[in-house]
Amino acid sequence: MDYKILIVEDDAGIAESIAEQMKQWNMEAKTVSDFHNVMGEFAEFQPHLVLMDISLPFMSGYHWCSEIRKVSSVPVIVVSSASDNMNIVMAVNMGADDFIAKPFDQNVLTAKVQALLRRTYDFGLPTPIVEHRGAMLNTEDNTLTYEDNKIELTKNEYRLLFTLMQNKGKIVSREKLMEALWESGDFVDENTLTVNVGRLRKKLENAGLNDFITTKSGVGYIVE
Repeated sequence: MDYKILIVEDDAGIAESIAEQMKQWNMEAKTVSDFHNVMGEFAEFQPHLVLMDISLPFMSGYHWCSEIRKVSSVPVIVVSSASDNMNIVMAVNMGADDFIAKPFDQNVLTAKVQALLRRTYDFGLPTPIVEHRGAMLNTEDNTLTYEDNKIELTKNEYRLLFTLMQNKGKIVSREKLMEALWESGDFVDENTLTVNVGRLRKKLENAGLNDFITTKSGVGYIVE
């Protein structure tokens, strides 16, 4: 399979050379372009591994490491010229799996990436993260993370939100949402669906996500 590598590095020359090296080994590489929105690009690309610099515009690599760890166990290798013991310890404490000091040998970097991919995915692929408006739906533990808040969801709330966020920008019919809930083994009627959506909305509003789900009268619901 082709592994996907996300490169979070603001030096365009270094980022491009890493990307070229990964492609030579049949890996798909993407370099982050918007350093305000690293998590948005992470969620959209769904990488199997992240290569992370420490010194970045706006927020440090430490910050993005800890943000990734809130929603995903995807492996992270920190690549930095700040390679003293304190920075290495800090990177590991923030959730990094390995550390490579700059300047580095491309072959050593590739070997470390391949070894970590092998250790991580020999037993299966990661489950995806679904993101919208800064809210991250974690499909590993059925929670929603938004602005440092972890929102616990019931089985039905999770299935509703997952279906809506997977189809963001599209109206999802009430029938389709009821089918999603039936898959959990519960029989759901129109009234039960309305109650579940109402409870979910209240949880989202309490977390600061107002108007996250819009009702399309007589048709269904949409996450826009």
